[in-house]
Amino acid sequence: MPEMNSAHHAEPDGSASHEPSSQSEMRQQQRAGKEKISPPQQRQPEPGLDQQLQPRADHGERSYKGRDRLAGKRALITGGDSGIGAAVAIAFAREGAKVALAYLPSEQPDADVIAGVLEDAGVQAQLLPGDLRDRGYRDSLIDEAVDALGGLDILVNNAGKQISVQSLQELGDEQIEATFDVNIFAMFALSRAALKVIPVGGSIINTTSIQAFDPSDHLMDYAATKAAISNFTKSLASQAAKRGIRVNAVAPGPIWTPLQPSDGQPIEALPEFGHDTWLGRAGQPVELAPAYVFLASDEASYVVGSTVHVNGGKNQP
Repeated sequence: MPEMNSAHHAEPDGSASHEPSSQSEMRQQQRAGKEKISPPQQRQPEPGLDQQLQPRADHGERSYKGRDRLAGKRALITGGDSGIGAAVAIAFAREGAKVALAYLPSEQPDADVIAGVLEDAGVQAQLLPGDLRDRGYRDSLIDEAVDALGGLDILVNNAGKQISVQSLQELGDEQIEATFDVNIFAMFALSRAALKVIPVGGSIINTTSIQAFDPSDHLMDYAATKAAISNFTKSLASQAAKRGIRVNAVAPGPIWTPLQPSDGQPIEALPEFGHDTWLGRAGQPVELAPAYVFLASDEASYVVGSTVHVNGGKNQP
C-alpha cells in the first residue's frame, strides 16, 4: 500500500493540512510513538546479529520500566539473544523474573550483550546455547532450564526461521524441513517437556505472526508454520487449561530485527519495511514486550487460548 502524500492530507477533524512534508512526518511519528525507520539495503548471513543491524533495534534497554509483575517467576525464552526474544528477556528481568535464554551458538555476541543488560537489572541470565534442530539439545533444554533456574513457570516459544523465496519452484525441501523444524516441531517438543514441570498458574506463550492470517507469497513455508502455531496454541490451551496452565500467543507484525536482513526479506524491500501498516512504520522489539509480560503475569489469569496482535495495523481475524 503506497504511503499517504504527507504534504497535503486530511486531518482528523476533516480539515486539510499544508504543513511541509518533514513537519507532517514528524507529527505522524509522534502519534505513532516510535521513530519511523527506512533501513538501508543490507544483508547478513543467517541468522544475523543485532550488533550489525543498521539501525540497531530497540529492545527496551533504556526505556522498559518494570513493576514487579513477574516477581519470583522463572522463564525460558527461545531466540532470546536478539529481536523480540531479547526484548522479552529484558522486560521479564525488570519485572522480577529469573530468565534463561536459548539461542544459536553463532549468536553468542548478542546473547552476551543481553546478559549484561539483565545483570544490570539484578538478574543473572542463564545462557543455554544450542540448535533447536538438534534433537539432543531440544529434548534436554527444558531440564537444563529447570536446573539453571530452580524450576520453570513460563516457557516462551519464540525462536524462528524465516527465509524469503520468490517462487515455490525455488523453495526446496531442505529449507521447508528446516523452517518447520525450528518454528513448530521444536515448539511441540519443548511444550511437551514443559508441561511436566510447569506448576499450576504457569504459562506457555508462543510467537505466531501476522503471516498466519495475511501471508506473503515470498514467505510460503514461514507463513505455513505460523498458521500451524496459531492452531497448536488453541489445541494446547484446551489441554493445558485442565491442569491450570495457560497457553496463549502473540502475533507480531513487521518488526525490525536481524531476521529481516538475513534473507528474511528481499534486500530491496528493506527501506520500505513495515511502511504498509496503518501506523506507516515497522515496529521495534520493545513494543512486543508488554504483551508477553501481560500473558505471563497473574493479571492474565483468565486469558487462555488467545492471540494478542501487535502489528501496527494489519488485516487480522
